[in-house]
This record gives sequence, structure tokens and C-alpha cells, in this order.
Amino acid sequence: MCCAISALAFAQAQDNLVVSVSLPDAPSPQQASASSNNSLQGKQTKRILGIIPNFRAVSVNQKLPPETVKEKFLGATQDSFDYSSFIYAGMLAGVAQAENSYPEFHQGAAGYARYYWHTFADQANENYWVEFILPAPLHQDPRYYTLGHGGFFKRTAYSFSRILITRTDSGNETFNASEIIGAGAAAGVSDLYYPSQDRTWTKTGQRWLTNVGLDGGTFIFKEFWPDINSAIFHQKN
Repeated sequence: MCCAISALAFAQAQDNLVVSVSLPDAPSPQQASASSNNSLQGKQTKRILGIIPNFRAVSVNQKLPPETVKEKFLGATQDSFDYSSFIYAGMLAGVAQAENSYPEFHQGAAGYARYYWHTFADQANENYWVEFILPAPLHQDPRYYTLGHGGFFKRTAYSFSRILITRTDSGNETFNASEIIGAGAAAGVSDLYYPSQDRTWTKTGQRWLTNVGLDGGTFIFKEFWPDINSAIFHQKN
């Protein structure tokens, strides 16, 4: 009888020990929530706010194989003709018309139509040069690689510097000729469809700087999008 009681007490003590050892491994609701939030840190989504295309942004520490020529072409096509591209072109055209950037386009609905198709053509033209026509032969990677750590100024400087610095298909850093030369080439091609009075060096240079500036602003927004998404929207895909 005494042995049976002792055996029972020993078994209960073992059960208590197992429980006490296993309990700390079970995450609390707060820990689980923190783990879920951490999983979103540095994670890019295919679209920003479910609308803006973000197909070329790479999440923090994500390793991807180099893009093929076909993939670069499809990426440029997707960025140029995604439904949101038509909305974006409409917004830029509205701003340009409000500023009377090209007086010969005139105002009103007909004037807006001229601003619109020129803006859309500029957008597609630059996408193909920067994301496909030059990256393919130069073996440069047109994707944006998220830094995801460091202070605000460090990350801002990094993202804006991607205008000048990019990765090769082999993963090394190099001068971003695809961006700088590609944006300039796109501005030069645009002279073919702009009125003759807008084919000056000044106007062409302005379009070149606009292309580069818009890309730089886009890089900064892409860099901080995972933080905004994690803190506010908790969007996973």
C-alpha cells in the first residue's frame, strides 16, 4: 500500500514537472501577436493599398534568382499596362494641365486628352527603357531591394541612391545605367511625339529629370511601405 502511494505521488510529481517545463514554450496571446507583426516587417506586398503595383519590390533578406530577359519584358509590360497605370497617368495629366505645362495642348476636355495620352506614352516609354531595353543587355536587375533597417535618414538616403546604384544579375552593385541612361533615352524618344516647339534641350531635359525624380520618390515610398503596412493595415499579401 505504501509503495502504491509512493508510486502515485511520484507519477503526479512527474506530470507537474512536465507541465511546468512545457508551459513556458506556449506563446502568450501578446507574444503571438508580436510574432505576427514581426512577420510583416520588411515584407513587400504585390500592391500598395491594394491598388498601386509593387511587383518589382523585393522583401528584406529575400533571395531571388536573376530575372530572365522574358521576365524583364513582362515586368515592364505589367507596370506599363496595369489598370492602375491608367489612373496614375490621369492624375499626372491633370497636374500638368493645371500647371499649363504645354500651352499648345490648350485646356478643356480636348486639352486634357492630349495631356493624358502624352503622359501615358511617357510612362510606358520610360518603363520599357529602364526595366527591359537596357537591363537585358547590361545584365542589371531592375527590381528594388528593400533595406528595412536603420534610421529614417539612412533608409531614405539608401532608397534615393538606388537611382544611381543597382544590382547586376549576379548580385553585385553597379552604376544604374538602366535608370540614368534609360530615363534620358525615354525623354529623347518622346521628342518624336511632342510638338516641335517642345523638342528643345530644355524641355527634353525637364522630362528626363521628371522621370528620374518620380522613380526616386517611388523608391522611397517602397522602402517604407512595409512599415506603414505593418503598423496600420496589417496586410500580408
